[in-house]
Amino acid sequence: MRWLLLASLFIVSCKKDDAPAHLERARDAMFAQKYDAALAEYKRTLDVLDRESTPQATLYRARALRGAADLYAFQLNDPKRAVEVYRELTAVSPEAPETLEGRIHLAELLWHDFRDLRGAIAEYEAALARNPPQSAELSFTVARLYFELQDYSQCELEADKVARKFETSPYVDDALFLRGQALSMMEGRKLDAQRVFLDLLDRFPESELKPHALVELGRIKAAAGDPEGAIELWVQALPTHPTPEAVQKQIALVRGRLRATTPNIIGDATRAFDWDRYPVHEVGKAKTSAEAVGGTADEAKAEQSMPAEQAAP
Repeated sequence: MRWLLLASLFIVSCKKDDAPAHLERARDAMFAQKYDAALAEYKRTLDVLDRESTPQATLYRARALRGAADLYAFQLNDPKRAVEVYRELTAVSPEAPETLEGRIHLAELLWHDFRDLRGAIAEYEAALARNPPQSAELSFTVARLYFELQDYSQCELEADKVARKFETSPYVDDALFLRGQALSMMEGRKLDAQRVFLDLLDRFPESELKPHALVELGRIKAAAGDPEGAIELWVQALPTHPTPEAVQKQIALVRGRLRATTPNIIGDATRAFDWDRYPVHEVGKAKTSAEAVGGTADEAKAEQSMPAEQAAP
C-alpha cells in the first residue's frame, strides 16, 4: 500500500510538472508560427490539469486557455471558437491575471465580429470592476457603445462619468465631445449640448476635436434659426477640419437657403462676394426716370424712344 501511495503521488507530481513544459513548448511553437502544434500543446496542458484545483493548477489552466483563445482570435482567424475559449477562461479562472486582457479581447470580438454590443459592454464592465490601468479608455469605450446602441441617455451618463472620474486622462475631451453629441440627439437638450461643446472649446483649445465641436455648435445654431451664426462657426472650423470639403458644402447649402429666402436689399450680406454668380445687369442696372418714379416698363420704353429734350423734366 505504501508503494502504491508513493507511485500515485509521483504520477500527480509529474502531471503538475508537465503543465509548464507543455506551455513552454506551446510558446516555442507560436514563435515558429506552428500554430497547430501550439494549439495541441495548450490542449495537452489542459488535459494534464484535468480536475486539479490547486492555485498553481488554476494559474497554468488560465495561461493555456488564454493562449488558445488568442491563437484562435489572432492567428487562426476563428472568432467563434475564440469567443468560446475566452468564455471558458472567464468562467473557470475569473480572477487570474490573464483573464483581464482576455475579457477585453472577448469584448472586442463581440463588438466587431458579432455586433453583440450589450455583450461587449458586459465584458468591459467586468474588466472595469478590477480597476485596470486602462480604466479611462475602457469607460470611454462603454460610452461609445451606448451611443452606437442609440441609448443616448446612458451614453451621456457614461461620458460624463469619464470626464469627472478621470479628469487628468487624455480621454476627457473625447468624453466631452461624445456627451455633447448624445445630448444633441435627445429631445429638448440642444442647449445642454451647446454648453458641453463650449466647455470643450474652453478647456481644450488645442484639441483635435475643436473643429468638430465648432461644426456641431454650428448645427445647433442652424437648427435654432441662426444660419448666419452657424456659418460663422463653420468658417472657424475650416482651417483645421480634416474634411474641409464637407464643411464647405454645408456652408454653401445654408448660404443657398439664405439667398432663396432673403429679399434683395442694399448691402445684402448673402450676395456681397458673389459677383460671379450674379451678372452686372442684375445687381446694378440703372433705372430710367420713369422707373425711378414708379412708372411701368412700357412707359420706360416709350421714354427711351423720345428725343432727349422731350424726355428731360
